[in-house]
Amino acid sequence: MRPLRSLILLLVLAMALLVALIRPLPGHATETVTATGKKQIWKFSRLLRQQRTTTPPPTRPPLGVRAVKYARRFIGVPYAWGGSSPRTGFDCSGFVRYVYQHFGISLPHSSYGDLSHGRRVLRKYLKPGDLLFFNGGGHVGIYVGRNRVIDALHTGTVIHVSTMSDWYSSAYYSARRLPHAS
Repeated sequence: MRPLRSLILLLVLAMALLVALIRPLPGHATETVTATGKKQIWKFSRLLRQQRTTTPPPTRPPLGVRAVKYARRFIGVPYAWGGSSPRTGFDCSGFVRYVYQHFGISLPHSSYGDLSHGRRVLRKYLKPGDLLFFNGGGHVGIYVGRNRVIDALHTGTVIHVSTMSDWYSSAYYSARRLPHAS
């Protein structure tokens, strides 16, 4: 009985050695010679393990989020009728135009003109960066998120973030999402 066990154990070890020669342990490279005589090194298991442990590159936030972040730089700039720069002040459409021009999106200096850009968005689906229109389209701002808007409201005010309640809620007219801003 003992010689039979030894023979079986020897056969199992020989098979394990044969399998190890054909298929190496995970994480180890093997060299094979192709029919053309070129050596190829296989590092599949190590490569797969590295792919699982490395973190993916950071994704760039959507344009709307970046536009809101950029717009926040101008909080405190005074309202100026017809204004279109931080030096002279902004009116509502001048502010929106200035922000999106920074990202290569051209808009008219008119809230009514802005109404014809992008696609209509229902209020419940607003995303940061969407253009918000009030008073029948006579006023425009940028949706910040969490039911808030950043805008230049009227003479005597500055660029500020407001909750869309009171006047904003009753005067809400429409929203538009610009291409590439979602």
